[in-house]
Amino acid sequence: MSSLKLVNLRHTLHQNPEIAGEESGTADTILSFFENIKPDQTIQSIGGYGLAFIFKGKNPGPRSLFRAELDALPIHETGNSSYKSQTSGKAHLCGHDGHMTILCGLGERLAAQKPDSGEVVLLFQPAEETGEGARRILDDPKFQEIKPDYAFALHNLPGFPLHHLVTRKGTFAAGSTGLTILLTGKTSHAAHPDAGINPARAISLLIQTLPTLPATLQNFALVTIIHAEIGSLAFGTSAGKASLSVTIRAFDQGDLDSLIARVKAEAQGIAKLEKLGVEFRLVESFSVSKNNPQAAEIAENAMRQLDFTILEKPDPFRWSEDFG
Repeated sequence: MSSLKLVNLRHTLHQNPEIAGEESGTADTILSFFENIKPDQTIQSIGGYGLAFIFKGKNPGPRSLFRAELDALPIHETGNSSYKSQTSGKAHLCGHDGHMTILCGLGERLAAQKPDSGEVVLLFQPAEETGEGARRILDDPKFQEIKPDYAFALHNLPGFPLHHLVTRKGTFAAGSTGLTILLTGKTSHAAHPDAGINPARAISLLIQTLPTLPATLQNFALVTIIHAEIGSLAFGTSAGKASLSVTIRAFDQGDLDSLIARVKAEAQGIAKLEKLGVEFRLVESFSVSKNNPQAAEIAENAMRQLDFTILEKPDPFRWSEDFG
């Protein structure tokens, strides 16, 4: 397939975005592409709508896995490109359409020239944006058919020079989780707030306290307030319920786990002081992404052979990725 046809494939994927858990049409598009190039083995419905295509070498050797993501974001696209999203409220604004196209191009190369040894697996993973897809792949019994010796992935990085490749050994991207704190008090008439238990003070204390918790850690960590809600818009009532949502992130997995526990403990302490019930909901959990030193060296050697400029990033990225 020519470069122009690969560009057209990306445009098609971009025009038809599907969010996490709904990637059936996207999977069909990728499957149709690979049916034409005939990999040695195709695995469907792995971890949901996931797909794996296996190319076998002539001789025994290690199995290398390359991964891209199928899902888009639940965000409305405001641009005016000729290939703009045709689905309202959904768009490929994180570059997964590009990642898929890169793997399709790699598939063509592998079909034309099989590996000398070992196997190459091209994995198209669902539900990256919610932090669920990689875990579903790992938990699927079919994963044993593709369990790799090495696993590689990439991400487009706007803001860096064209044709530069950014990497680092060790931690590449932060781990993170979303945490919602649910507080339950007692609703009363606004004229008699003393007859109820209003969680307003507790919410105020949490908003002030939680972002300060990472200060005691040696490595980078962050608690970001993302949403707060208290009571309802009824001027005759004193609120009896509230919720606070935060994103917790860190470069070290131990720090992340510790920080989650500390946020919960702080919320429990304040809730007890204010005579409130408290519950927690964890969502969109991403492990820290750490590059294996040996795999990183293999990737960097390939980059050098292709004369790319390599940028060794001094610090990890603060965003998260479920490849971790």
